[in-house]
Amino acid sequence: MVPRAKSNCSPPFAASSSRGLKREHNEDCFGADGELSLWLVADGVGGHSHGEVASSIVKTTIRGAVAHGEDLLEAICSAHSAVLEEIARRKASSGMGSTVVAMTLEGESYDIVWVGDSRAYLWDGEKLSQLSRDHRHVSSLVAQGLITREEAKNHPERNLLTQSIGVSANTQIHPDRERGVIKPGQQIILCSDGLSDELSDEEIATQMCDHDSAQGQVDGLMQAALTAGGSDNITVIVVGSPPPGANP
Repeated sequence: MVPRAKSNCSPPFAASSSRGLKREHNEDCFGADGELSLWLVADGVGGHSHGEVASSIVKTTIRGAVAHGEDLLEAICSAHSAVLEEIARRKASSGMGSTVVAMTLEGESYDIVWVGDSRAYLWDGEKLSQLSRDHRHVSSLVAQGLITREEAKNHPERNLLTQSIGVSANTQIHPDRERGVIKPGQQIILCSDGLSDELSDEEIATQMCDHDSAQGQVDGLMQAALTAGGSDNITVIVVGSPPPGANP
């Protein structure tokens, strides 16, 4: 593997994370490295401090792997192995795991890979498009036409993941990937489900419209999610500048 070259022209970006209003601690973790052109959100699962440990391992492992030239998908698989090794070392901590959504940029070309229900969106100043597809049981039901998107929001198994990093030695992951080109005036949003479960696509779009900087957009999204209830940890990254003419 060839070490990844550091970027001298990283796009503007902003990031923030909060434990929310109802959780005792924050199991989310994010990485935002302009030099590596790597951004990621990891949402720990497992309760107590275990999820927090898992998401931190995911962040550290992916960053190290990408820095050494590993493909992003392979880096996520390496993170899965690293969490499983930690579970084996602790013995009593089975069930520890994490979701992840990660992105690298090569010029204007993005590579987004994810496991679980942390999301990636593309914002073009007018339209919000979800780039990732949730690894949730209800998402499969919606895709099969068995329930509607509205029914999925209140389904008793709405938070049941079909894939996550770690959890147990029997867990296999099949990361999904989306590649494309980010055009001038477009932005990428990465977030944990603490944002997407609290805010609709329309509400996310409103916050993106209402601010003229990546930091302002992140702050607006975070505050809106807290105002909506803040029932989970919330993490948001926005990469890129708002399009010209964005509302101040």
